[in-house]
Amino acid sequence: MTDCVHDHSQWGANDQLGAGNLLTAEKRLEALGLVSQGTLYDLSHVIEAGAPRIAPAQTPFLLLGAPNWQGSIRRRRAMGATNDAGANLERIEMTTHVGTHIDALGHFTVGEEMYNGNNAAEIATDFGLDRLGIEQAPAIVTRGLAVDLAGLDGGDYLEAGRAIDASDLAAAFDRSGKAIRPGDVIVIRTGWGRFFMTDNDRYVAGEPGINLAAARWLTERQVVAIGTDSMAVEVLPGENHPSEMMPVHQHCLVEAGVYLIENMVLDTLAENNVEEFCFILLPVKFKGATGSPARPIAMT
Repeated sequence: MTDCVHDHSQWGANDQLGAGNLLTAEKRLEALGLVSQGTLYDLSHVIEAGAPRIAPAQTPFLLLGAPNWQGSIRRRRAMGATNDAGANLERIEMTTHVGTHIDALGHFTVGEEMYNGNNAAEIATDFGLDRLGIEQAPAIVTRGLAVDLAGLDGGDYLEAGRAIDASDLAAAFDRSGKAIRPGDVIVIRTGWGRFFMTDNDRYVAGEPGINLAAARWLTERQVVAIGTDSMAVEVLPGENHPSEMMPVHQHCLVEAGVYLIENMVLDTLAENNVEEFCFILLPVKFKGATGSPARPIAMT
């Protein structure tokens, strides 16, 4: 076994919340204070059959309907009901990383190491994570900041493999005049979301995104989560591909305890020049899961 070297004792040896510890009551009140118009922006895609995925690790979304309203009426009639109460049900099969979703801190490892010195060999089982599952993630109500970098190279979107560096982020925030504060959620528009469900092969083959330096720049500012309009938040292929893969996931989830939100819809924020807002995201408490489908919203 490898030694676990990243100790997050600032929040305690048993901490499973990571940067979620920054979401104080004061932070929530600050976020709610940003709402003055009551305008809501839905930042999520519809989760449906054919949603882009990285095969074979990500299995397809399957919904098996059970149009059994007639049978349910017969059963209830047999029980004495006279109001013909029919019902339909379905069964859903999916990975928790298809569609708009948030990664649990237990999603990634550095070797055997997981967030806060946990060991994957001890907590990752065939039936889910014994620790660091998505049920440990916080309900996120906080200040959100959006940065639109889609036109950074003069086009409508950044190309796959285009790394967003710390200097790109610093310049963008300087232009906006918005300073990042501890506990904020940062969402970064690259324009790549235009290919979600329109060209899925292109969408998953590569993407623009932040590099490791940019990720560290954000985590140093104590953000609670980073989201983008792409599959993986980080640039793919990475700058040191193939010798180094998914370093942003390793840094954010394992080293910094910062959550990643993927496959977001960010166009409407850009179209309405929304840069600061109340951000709300509630992960579903799937015990032991490495992520959760989510419906993040922004309110102004």
